[in-house]
Amino acid sequence: MVGLDMAGQAITAQGKRLLLVGGGHAHVAVLADWIRRGPPPDARLVLLTPHPHLRYSGMVPGWLAGQHGKDDGLVDLAALAERAGAELVLDRLTALDPDARVAHTAGGQSIPFDMASLDTGGIGHAAAVLGDDPRLIDVRPIEGFAERIAVLPEPRRVVIAGGGAGGVELAFALRNLAGAAPRPEVALVSGREGLLPHFAPAVRRRVAAALVRQGIALVVDDARFEDGAIMAGDVPLEPVDAIIAATGSAAPDWVRASGLACDREGFALVDARQVSLSYPHILAAGDIAARADRALVHSGVHAVKAGPVLAANLRSVLAGETPQATYRPRRHNLYLINTGDGRAIASYGRWTAEGAWVLALKHRIDKGWVRQYAALAASVRDRL
Repeated sequence: MVGLDMAGQAITAQGKRLLLVGGGHAHVAVLADWIRRGPPPDARLVLLTPHPHLRYSGMVPGWLAGQHGKDDGLVDLAALAERAGAELVLDRLTALDPDARVAHTAGGQSIPFDMASLDTGGIGHAAAVLGDDPRLIDVRPIEGFAERIAVLPEPRRVVIAGGGAGGVELAFALRNLAGAAPRPEVALVSGREGLLPHFAPAVRRRVAAALVRQGIALVVDDARFEDGAIMAGDVPLEPVDAIIAATGSAAPDWVRASGLACDREGFALVDARQVSLSYPHILAAGDIAARADRALVHSGVHAVKAGPVLAANLRSVLAGETPQATYRPRRHNLYLINTGDGRAIASYGRWTAEGAWVLALKHRIDKGWVRQYAALAASVRDRL
């Protein structure tokens, strides 16, 4: 039996090798699809990722504030891969050759594929944005952040650089750092765009009030290092024990070097089906990708929502069919911002609310997302 891939090239039944690069939020949906529905006939799945677990970033602030255990937000990629019938390769991609259809890894492996899907996330670029300093801790990659923050000596003064939802939650979490006595002093340096620039004014006002209530200083300026000191504009913020960079992500160099169509920042351009604009046998989702048809902020919510679309289209292509599923982002998404003090702030468009019930809702949603994959992986762990 011979089929055609999206570029019209022949693939033998035994040659349908799908390479998932990265164990991100979208790819766990692909693994779950293969577990629930069974793998496409004659297909071989390979998962290439540096870590055997995915750490759900939405639960990290809650862990810091003592609301979760450190590992409560882990998804067992190794167990999911086993249940999906996938080969797991614990290594990191360093180069991708879409023409030769080969992926090269940091460990020296060359992995051939017929189709590839990219969900590695972006990389940290804190040093490029702020300058380098031994106290600097980049939020990305999230696993590295969790390991560094777990062994950080109890800080007295902390600066958070970045005024998006991630930076705001970390400011609240570190102000309420579990076991810390006294609580750390925290300054949130939002950047010149200000606090939560993509959120409604009512949400920004509510968050600003919570910052004041908790004694978190908000500085609307750009952070940078100058002569070994952390600055906000021309104002020094020293002394500081730790600087947490929640300044977003950059694209790894291998994306542009591969020849994939990219946006100005070097992220892989995809259409509404998550298909690369330049190589139709390459798909991508999450922070590694940029939609060509509309501007989307890099956010975990889009990676989660794009996951089922990615799974459906990969299944279609492996079956020799044209992918049809599209990811149409909602006009508004629900954001639940943990304020670290037993409450949370909800944001949905212009609507906002605050209270312990919002935090309870956030915990239920977050734990439910992790629990669904734990249930799929459970039968594998039971056999080990």
